[in-house]
Amino acid sequence: MSRQLLIYDRVTAIGSVSHADVSVEISGSCAFAAKVNSVPLLSIEFEAASLSHPIVFARNGTSLFPTALLGLRPDHNEHVDFDGSWTGGYMPAFLRRYPFIFSRHEGQDENAFTLCLDEAYPGVNREGRGERLFDSAGAQTPWLDRKLAFTVEYQTQFLHTQTFCAHLDRLGLLDDAQAVYRGASGVQGSMGGFSVLNRARLKQIPAPEMQALFRNGGLSVCYAHLHSLQNILKLGQAARYTGSPEIQTTAIRAA
Repeated sequence: MSRQLLIYDRVTAIGSVSHADVSVEISGSCAFAAKVNSVPLLSIEFEAASLSHPIVFARNGTSLFPTALLGLRPDHNEHVDFDGSWTGGYMPAFLRRYPFIFSRHEGQDENAFTLCLDEAYPGVNREGRGERLFDSAGAQTPWLDRKLAFTVEYQTQFLHTQTFCAHLDRLGLLDDAQAVYRGASGVQGSMGGFSVLNRARLKQIPAPEMQALFRNGGLSVCYAHLHSLQNILKLGQAARYTGSPEIQTTAIRAA
């Protein structure tokens, strides 16, 4: 699994002085995502994303978070064409948020975030191309306000998703897994480092837990994840693999 923040190269806090004359021209190119084979996915996105991508769960230390698989080869996104166009159906919010992101400095309040910009994004300029970040009076433009609102909503849903994943983990519903495929040369390859839900154990959780998952929408999220795994075949077709890739369970976590 790839390190997700590699799409951000030069993250800088946005300021009314330092960025007074900065504009951002959004080209529509997704070349910035060409070398990521997976990106984080919010639980609110599962229903839409399940039509296009396999959804799995990736660990980072003790934390767990959903991920949309975009390729099986290292540093390769099967859904970004040679000209930078997106060919993968649903585009995760993680990519739609780019080139903006929140950051939090060490020692800051855990709810205090600063809106930042990846200044390596080709559309960032001081020649007035695209949308200004600040007007002539130093106030945020409506365009920047919308970008901020989107990033705030992303962060809110990110926290909700963390809570949901922690709940699944406590219930012991996840199995370690790997995607197995055969490349065009006929050589078998695999990609691991993720987990999937165990459908049988999901059905066996206590009634109160099942009712809680149903009422808070978590159960539909779980089944969207399970249905999405068949999209591994789409990745194989996009990569022109021989045979059909599949997701295999490699270990069962203790409940």
